[in-house]
Amino acid sequence: MELSPTAYVILGMVSREPRSGYEIKALVDRTTRFFWAASYGQIYPELKRLAAAGLVEGRDEPRGERRRTVYAITAAGTEALREWLRRPPETYEVRDEGLLKLFFAGALPAAEGVAILRDMRAHHLDLIERLREIEPKAEEKEDRTGDPYPLMVLYGGIELSEWFADWCERMESRLLEAAPTERSN
Repeated sequence: MELSPTAYVILGMVSREPRSGYEIKALVDRTTRFFWAASYGQIYPELKRLAAAGLVEGRDEPRGERRRTVYAITAAGTEALREWLRRPPETYEVRDEGLLKLFFAGALPAAEGVAILRDMRAHHLDLIERLREIEPKAEEKEDRTGDPYPLMVLYGGIELSEWFADWCERMESRLLEAAPTERSN
């Protein structure tokens, strides 16, 4: 069975402890969404596929009147996750609408290209702040679990965002220096 990237996100999330679809989505939103998002519309169908394939097992754990299924990884699911982790990544893709807009910004007056860079920089500065807020909990979790990898990824996200914000500032300066000789539409 060919598994999607979302399937591997789910296997990774339930490999640590059993979780409901809602809990998986909440954890994705606090962790991997900064570099790999997953929606409810992806998670729930994928949980059904993984259960049908015997890679996760669901058990009913209602909360009050609410139905709730908690999924745990099976031995086959653990093996599938480990096999995937051992393969080289197939995707090194960054999707950034700001970069896409900047690529085509020649269709705009130069001042609007500067505005795109300023928006991108503001986004990355905000992201740095949000990631820094996560840092103490991630460090505490590493101390508690001995798992250094989520913290490494967090540090990578912080450093990449710091670089990106600096890059935006440098490119803005470059545009402003060139502006008097640039054409304006």
